[in-house]
Amino acid sequence: MQKSHHRFSELFAQLGLPSDPAGIRAFVSAHSPLEANVALADAPFWTTAQAAMLREELLGDADWAEVVDQLNNALRAPAAGRTA
Repeated sequence: MQKSHHRFSELFAQLGLPSDPAGIRAFVSAHSPLEANVALADAPFWTTAQAAMLREELLGDADWAEVVDQLNNALRAPAAGRTA
């Protein structure tokens, strides 16, 4: 069975978030870095539906899992231009 390859912007659209490059950058910047002890789906900024979708896609190793992993990695990185 061949898995689909989704784009980052498609995941944002699926989550009901702005999916243009500026919207994606703004979201990642606003919510980075996500603390290491917080699972992606447990982050406080998701709605219940968004968290459920992320959890289901990762647990089921669904066709969205790869791009969900990319989002997880993006949110773990320090926000660009932010000083401590």
